[in-house]
Amino acid sequence: MTEENVRWGILATGGIAAAFTAALVDLPDAEVVAVASRTEESAKTFAERFGIERAYGDWAALAADGDIDVVYVATPHSAHRAAAGLCLEAGRNVLVEKAFTLNSREATELVALAADRGSFLMEAMWMYCNPLVRRLKALVDDGAIGEVRTIQADFGLAGPFPPSHRLRDPAQGGGALLDLGVYPVSFAHLLLGEPADIKASAVLSAEGADLQTAALFSWDSGALAALHCSIVGGTGTSASVTGALGRIDIPDGFFHPERFVLHRDGRDPEEFVLDPADGPRNTLRHEAAEVMRALRAGETESPLVPLAGTLAVMRTLDAVRERIGVRYPQEG
Repeated sequence: MTEENVRWGILATGGIAAAFTAALVDLPDAEVVAVASRTEESAKTFAERFGIERAYGDWAALAADGDIDVVYVATPHSAHRAAAGLCLEAGRNVLVEKAFTLNSREATELVALAADRGSFLMEAMWMYCNPLVRRLKALVDDGAIGEVRTIQADFGLAGPFPPSHRLRDPAQGGGALLDLGVYPVSFAHLLLGEPADIKASAVLSAEGADLQTAALFSWDSGALAALHCSIVGGTGTSASVTGALGRIDIPDGFFHPERFVLHRDGRDPEEFVLDPADGPRNTLRHEAAEVMRALRAGETESPLVPLAGTLAVMRTLDAVRERIGVRYPQEG
């Protein structure tokens, strides 16, 4: 890193890569110095769009670029293991888009590789870095609503998506669970940790992707979580956390909230709203800023998105897939 800036490389050129790069452009201490795609043409087009100096037509060239402090991997889930592994092998620090990998085995391999190389590694779970979500977690941890009894969360898109779309293509990790369900699952993990028991049901497409999935988690404390994701129906993306002494409601967009309401027994409701200074609700800059903070501090993982938590989420996603009968072609 230079004294002023953290130098980023972007691996992939799709929509989420563009959104994250736009967020980096808004950060005065971030510098995007290179981008890579499977084709040089795609990389050059992306580089011209954002004023990036170097464009590579293969991933290995980006991984070998010693002028990069950290690489953001924005490929489909199916390529996360290969792309992030390539960068870690080359000694790069890496931020990997969620879902982190296709399964917990691949996730464990990446975490071990990062530890072996002494490199920073983090899942791009921007929800965990969101200021309002962090405030909500602090309230729950401080006992504002008492012991958590239930969690409800949903995330669904109306579609329709053709079978070839990445959201439905099993070869790309398609289906509602990994792309959308990772948010409700991660929300439950954030507040209660890894569940003790998992039940799930799903509607599958002809090609074997989950079109919608519902899951019921339980913990030894007696807490329950009812979670839902869909690529065949647009849901309210709401969430609610109920405790022995009250509840917290996020009316919409729970993974990047604009506001939430705290209800406590015997008190008037309290509304918590996004601080305008924190930027628009859909900004990805908070996770980018956390990566840069950790790198400057010499940390190899973020306390906001710890690797143990990422591995636990991947184990839970594996368990849900086992129960609904979804298996990706790469898994044999």
